[in-house]
Amino acid sequence: MHPQGPLSQKLFAVAREMIPGGVNSPVRAFRNVGGEPFFVRRAAGSRIEDIDGKSYIDFIGSWGPNILGHAPVAVTQVIHEVAKSGVSFGIPNPYEVEMARTIRDWVPSVEKVRMCNSGTEATMSAIRLARGFTGRDTIVKFDGCYHGHSDSLLVAAGSGALTHGKPDSAGVPQDFARHTRVLPYNDPEALADVFAQEGERIAAIIVESYPANAGLILPRPGFLDQLRTITRTHGALLIFDEVMTGFRLGKSGVQGIEGITPDLSCFGKVIGGGLPVGAFGGRADVMDLLAPEGPVYQAGTLSGNPLAMAAGLAQLRELEKTNGFARLEELGAHFEAGLRALLDAKGIPHRLHRAGSMFCLFFTDRNIVHVSDVMRQDLDRFRSFFWGCLEKGIYLAPSPYETGFLSLAHTEADLDETLGVMGDVIARF
Repeated sequence: MHPQGPLSQKLFAVAREMIPGGVNSPVRAFRNVGGEPFFVRRAAGSRIEDIDGKSYIDFIGSWGPNILGHAPVAVTQVIHEVAKSGVSFGIPNPYEVEMARTIRDWVPSVEKVRMCNSGTEATMSAIRLARGFTGRDTIVKFDGCYHGHSDSLLVAAGSGALTHGKPDSAGVPQDFARHTRVLPYNDPEALADVFAQEGERIAAIIVESYPANAGLILPRPGFLDQLRTITRTHGALLIFDEVMTGFRLGKSGVQGIEGITPDLSCFGKVIGGGLPVGAFGGRADVMDLLAPEGPVYQAGTLSGNPLAMAAGLAQLRELEKTNGFARLEELGAHFEAGLRALLDAKGIPHRLHRAGSMFCLFFTDRNIVHVSDVMRQDLDRFRSFFWGCLEKGIYLAPSPYETGFLSLAHTEADLDETLGVMGDVIARF
């Protein structure tokens, strides 16, 4: 048990009386590291400050959205200005049209796009649309890939579900789960087998193109191409879940990096500037089946919210203006080289995965190819590493199954300070 400051301890005790587990999202509960969470009072740039006054260099960034850092002026000024004219209308506003135009311009596979309020809504809606378009029921997903908490997709999931050792949730009807086929990621034989047996019944494959809710797993060469080829062959749709990777690894996300054109894509996080947001889009002939044009119903009171759209646009424009993706790659490479050197010098078994500003450290000598490899890492060593860093002001994800994030607010000095702390912690192993 590693108690936090007294104010956080007291507030968490109160929170547990009114909120299940004391948190509004399971991964925040620190269950996988054996302690209790702290409460944040403010954040700016690369740092957060808890209610007891302790400051931390933050490598979570609200789990990905804060690619410019916390409270960037470019975003907060826009929120302030737009809020003067109203925070929600329930009527079309210009910002949602401009966001749709920007997504379409940046992501070539997207011909039309629909806004929603979360990544869960985006993936849930994309699945419904794929079923409506194909007239089929079966969905293929991959073990450890987390696509939100809708019933059809909360089967062998990652993120908080993986952390808590319950990949399948209570409350999901068996009739829903039976329409989902779960395969190992990076396993072309299993993929070929399921399509050979059930190809005519499969509506879509949905995949985290770079799975980032079971650590960070990278695709084997050719695996994503196989997804594209096999879905086309069998008349199924390919859905890329780019909620994490979209607009973080480049203008067109993983599909731009890998040269893959999915039928549908799901987005969130970065396009909201830190406010709740989601979006899904793709081929016009598929998207046109959505109500009010077609028979597939999807709606949301706050979809296209002017604050979220304006904040997201401000963030995207700042990334574009500052050549932000190139800078994030520089920071990521600097951090990766430093951390590898520390671990190699001490002979600590590890695998370090990085894609741009996303990273994950696994304490293992196994190559990380499947989620089963992730589950076999040294969890005790991870806990020691996490608490050692936290005690010295470095905030990493409180779970070995989550990805870390850099932002444009991080500096080389921040990273060198972090590496210094990590070196001290590693020396005590």
